[in-house]
Amino acid sequence: MKDVWLNIWEVRYGQDEYAFGIEPNEYVKKQLLKIEPGSILLPAEGEGRNAVFAAEMGWTASAFAISANGRNIALKLAQESNITINYRIGALPRLHQSTI
Repeated sequence: MKDVWLNIWEVRYGQDEYAFGIEPNEYVKKQLLKIEPGSILLPAEGEGRNAVFAAEMGWTASAFAISANGRNIALKLAQESNITINYRIGALPRLHQSTI
């Protein structure tokens, strides 16, 4: 995928430190704690902090984003937490709006 956005995220996630830290997003955390674990798909997951949290809480966590660097960091974080997440690299197709 040749894309300006891909380059931005590859550079951001190619750094030595986490861009957003390792703690889950507070809103995501609050919502996941309210419901019984099941299967969850997390799009645009970046470095995996939300997927890792979900898996630690008993969710079957799947995630995707466009950055290979983000995926590598996410899988490293999952391994360090002794959990498994399913993380794919990809993007949703762009939708074009047509007028009638």
